[in-house]
Amino acid sequence: MQDVSFTVKAGTSTALVGATGSGKSTCVRLMYRFYDLNEGSILVNGENIAHVTQKSLRQCLGIVPQDTVLFNNTLIYNLTYGSHYIEKMEELDSLSHVKRAVEEACKKAQLEDFIQRQPDGLNTLVGERGLRLSGGEKQRLSIARCLLRNPKISVFDEATSALDSVTEKEIQKALEVLKDKTSLVIAHRLSTIKNCEQIIVLNFGKILERGTHEELLENKGKYHQMWVAQEKAKKESMTE
Repeated sequence: MQDVSFTVKAGTSTALVGATGSGKSTCVRLMYRFYDLNEGSILVNGENIAHVTQKSLRQCLGIVPQDTVLFNNTLIYNLTYGSHYIEKMEELDSLSHVKRAVEEACKKAQLEDFIQRQPDGLNTLVGERGLRLSGGEKQRLSIARCLLRNPKISVFDEATSALDSVTEKEIQKALEVLKDKTSLVIAHRLSTIKNCEQIIVLNFGKILERGTHEELLENKGKYHQMWVAQEKAKKESMTE
C-alpha cells in the first residue's frame, strides 16, 4: 500500500473497489490488525488502533464475509457466536429479551421465514460448514449475526460476489438495514455499492479515484470502464 489515506464518516458507507491484488482486502486485514502497519496509522474514533488491544478493537467490528464461517451446530449457536449472547444461549427460552434480540436480527436479515419453515426452528442443525444451507441462507445468517453483535463498524468483504443475481438482490435488501451504520464495503459487483456515500478505486496499492457513483461515472476513468464492462456482461448473460 502506498499513500493510501481516506476517512469513513460515522453513519456512512465507504466502498473499496478494484481489480484482484489492488489492495482491497489488505485494508481490512490491517484494520483488523491481522498484521500491523510499518508506516502510518489507522484511527477509530480518533484512537490509534496500534495503542489498543486486539480484543477491544475487534469487539467494535463486525464482518460479513464472502465465505461465511459456520460450525456443525444449531442455527442459534451460529447466530450468537461472537456476541455476548452466546454465554446465555442455553437459557434462551427463559430469557425473553435475548430471544427477542435474536428474532429481531433474523427478521431484519430476512432469515425469519426460513427459520419458521424448519421443524426445529432455531435449534436446526446447519451441518458441517453449513452444508444444509444455501449460499443465500448462509449470507443472511451472517448478516443476522452481525446485527446481533451491533458493532460500531460493519465490514462487508465481497459479501455477494459468489451469489446468483436473484439471491444477490435478496441479500441487498437484507443489507439495507445496516445502511445508517458505519460500514466499509469491499465489492466486485459495482451494482451493490452504487449507493455508498464514498467509493474508492484502488489500483496496485494506490488510490486511483474517489467519489460517489455519479461523480466517478462522470470522470470517465477506471470506475467508468469497470461499470460499462459489468453492465455489458450482465446484458449478454440475460440474452443467452
